[in-house]
Amino acid sequence: MPLVRRVKAAAVLTAVLASVCALPAAADPADAACVSGTRTVSRYIVLFDRGTPAAEAQNEITAACGVTTVYYPQISVAVATSADTRFDDRIGLDRAFSAQRATSRKRKAEETTSTTRRTGTVPSADRTDEQWDMAMINADAAHDVTTGDRDVVVGVLDSGIDATHPDLKDAVDPALSAGCLTGRPDTTPAAWAPKNSPHGTHVAGTIAAANDGKGTTGVAPGVRLASVRVVDDDGRIYPEYAVCGFMWAAEKHMTVTNSSYFVDPWLFTCSKGGQRVVREALTRAVAYAHTQRVVNVAAATNENVDMANPPDATCRVLPAGLRDVLAVSSVGTDKLKAGYSAYGLGVIDVTAPGGERLRGNRDPESGCVLSTVPGGYARYCGTSMAAPHVSGVLALLASTHPNASPSTLTRLLNNQSQAVPCPADYDLSGSGTQDAYCAGYAPYNGFYGHGLVDALAAVTS
Repeated sequence: MPLVRRVKAAAVLTAVLASVCALPAAADPADAACVSGTRTVSRYIVLFDRGTPAAEAQNEITAACGVTTVYYPQISVAVATSADTRFDDRIGLDRAFSAQRATSRKRKAEETTSTTRRTGTVPSADRTDEQWDMAMINADAAHDVTTGDRDVVVGVLDSGIDATHPDLKDAVDPALSAGCLTGRPDTTPAAWAPKNSPHGTHVAGTIAAANDGKGTTGVAPGVRLASVRVVDDDGRIYPEYAVCGFMWAAEKHMTVTNSSYFVDPWLFTCSKGGQRVVREALTRAVAYAHTQRVVNVAAATNENVDMANPPDATCRVLPAGLRDVLAVSSVGTDKLKAGYSAYGLGVIDVTAPGGERLRGNRDPESGCVLSTVPGGYARYCGTSMAAPHVSGVLALLASTHPNASPSTLTRLLNNQSQAVPCPADYDLSGSGTQDAYCAGYAPYNGFYGHGLVDALAAVTS
């Protein structure tokens, strides 16, 4: 299920992150002055001037008929709830936004394939020969050098990881895992475990499934994983979930985060009104994580859009389009940009195998990426599948360069990637019309960025 869409799940977030100001909640205002129209409680993300004290932020939220869920003083961003429909007017429309209230439609289903196997025992047959994607990036050869270091942690910001899966049980670290479905981290296992979506488990397997001769093997099977759940019951990734995920990764000093999603409720988030609020909050959270030595990786989306030419110059896909985030496009078995993959010169950093169904093949799904899902294994196609290959290679780089900064790791990744030139012809349907236009030259272009990531180079160069 590429780019996490869309699942039913439930989580109750109660734990308090040590470094955030989880303020004592004021009673939900119930007087006539604070209630307007409906008693439905909406959740908001709220911006404050940098350096605003926690008490001042809470007082302002309370005065506007809201209740503070959490305040992140490092970035001066709060999450609040209110039953008053005038809350954002009182705070300021340029400072508060509720993605819940703005969401009015469900997105189309992701490009997915096989249904999840849910059996009592996960099949133990060795399926690594089916992992064409690992061969493409030389992961199998890299494992002869190293499988990664346990000190390296990849935060999977997704729909949750099945920590009982035999390929993942030794990789997932419960002490570093949390659910973010209120905007405040909750470390109880139920908060970060998957519900109905296999997406996060699939992503996790690509990164770090065990190298034990059974099932599948990840790019960096020797590193640890943190399950950071940012997908709600309806399969949404609201901005407050993503902010919480990046702040949690920063607090726990994770090495890499993998975000195989884009933030709701828009594909392109611009710099006007509520969209500006969302973009600013995510920008601050990502930048803060970067200062805490976290490398952030994100899928480029499955909309086949040119991310370098958005509807407005201020618009970005979040988080892939942000500074301090590595945006990943997807290729199929032929190393050609997948038809669904977004692209864009100056936006795409690198590419990786995300798969594409094979037209005219007896088994078209064999062109997708095989990985773990709760109860077994499945093949999915999408940029969601490409991004974790990059996260895995970065984990190997961090293992072999333990003192490297995020900027150094990024430079090494780019320099060691295999250059992929623009295709001479990108008419996938044979209609006589190009399906997308690749700008740039072989070492750096809009389809593949700096090129195809290389796990072997990460551990030998």
